[in-house]
Amino acid sequence: MASKVLRAVVLGPPGSGKGTVCERIARSFGLQRLSSGRVLRESLRAGGEVGVLAKQYVERGLLVPDHVITRVVTAELEKRQGQAWLLDGFPRTLGQAKALDRICEPDLVISLHVPFETLKDRLSARWVHPASGRVYNMDFNPPHVHGLDDLTGEPLVQREDDRPEAVAARLRKYKDAVKPVIELYRSRGVLHSFSGTETNKIWPYVYALLCHRIPPVHAEEEN
Repeated sequence: MASKVLRAVVLGPPGSGKGTVCERIARSFGLQRLSSGRVLRESLRAGGEVGVLAKQYVERGLLVPDHVITRVVTAELEKRQGQAWLLDGFPRTLGQAKALDRICEPDLVISLHVPFETLKDRLSARWVHPASGRVYNMDFNPPHVHGLDDLTGEPLVQREDDRPEAVAARLRKYKDAVKPVIELYRSRGVLHSFSGTETNKIWPYVYALLCHRIPPVHAEEEN
């Protein structure tokens, strides 16, 4: 575990490499990564009122509404009072950011900026394993067997909002929703933005930023 308690958030549009960056941060600095997608899947498996409510959106390939995902994530954070964490995929709206403030204000927010054409190409080639959330890209990270998950052999699916005709609208919606969130964290002086088309080129700058906050538990060369 990191020696200093740090609560960090990584923001980025779909296809920005946010998940990969979060994985590397978690591994390098010993932070507990909390992915909104993973927390949501665990809630779906557990059932209960919120899980049942969320399921009706997930089954239709729709984004889970603010009030549902907020309840899921904040409930998880309340279990981790006094702990360091890294939030992946939350908050994505101002309402979610305000709900997060009621638990704990983030110490550090990393915002990833990737050109629209790069995002469009990545998302259009993306397929997922629904049960686990594992993501494949048919261009640079394809499954071993076409159309099947590497670990389970179960079929992969393309989300409705990853289809080429839906990508542009999805990215515009994200940009509009996250703009006030970015402005909020910029006004607090905790926002750090990184731009590029390749995660491997962005990562060294993210790593250097984190090294000024907490000591790494694994060297950069190991990532």
